[in-house]
Amino acid sequence: MTKRTAFYAGSFDPLTNGHLDVLKAALTVADTIVVGIGVHHGKKPLFSYEERVDLIERWAASDLGGDADRIKVVAFDNLVVDAARNNGASIIIRGLRDGTDLDYEMQMAGMNETMAPDLQTVFLPASPSVRTITATLVRQIASMGGDITPFVPAVVAGALKAKFTR
Repeated sequence: MTKRTAFYAGSFDPLTNGHLDVLKAALTVADTIVVGIGVHHGKKPLFSYEERVDLIERWAASDLGGDADRIKVVAFDNLVVDAARNNGASIIIRGLRDGTDLDYEMQMAGMNETMAPDLQTVFLPASPSVRTITATLVRQIASMGGDITPFVPAVVAGALKAKFTR
């Protein structure tokens, strides 16, 4: 039986419950999920690449048990289709929160299919309870001392608190 690998790309700055909702759903679609952290040299993320890897791996170890080894985290700074291929993926995972996401993601899927017809894009809808969560809003709330615990896993909440109390 062929093992299926999926590539789930994002900045994950920070990792949110919305990301995790899609990641858990992706585990039902593929045997291995490669979480691709986009590294854009012109942007200054809140968390370094290494910190984001650590947060994802710590969450997986505490929340996924034996399935944690089905997740691999990598950096990429090229096209998602190239990063997916470089990591042996045949599937690109994209999460959807609403119709606006769908419009954008459909365009992206069409472009990706033209560049890489061997890759299949799979859209996974976010659960209603996490559809409003964005990493941008989480960063803003955390920076103003708000309670972000409903929006991120505990390991990320602790890291955010540490970032903004320095």
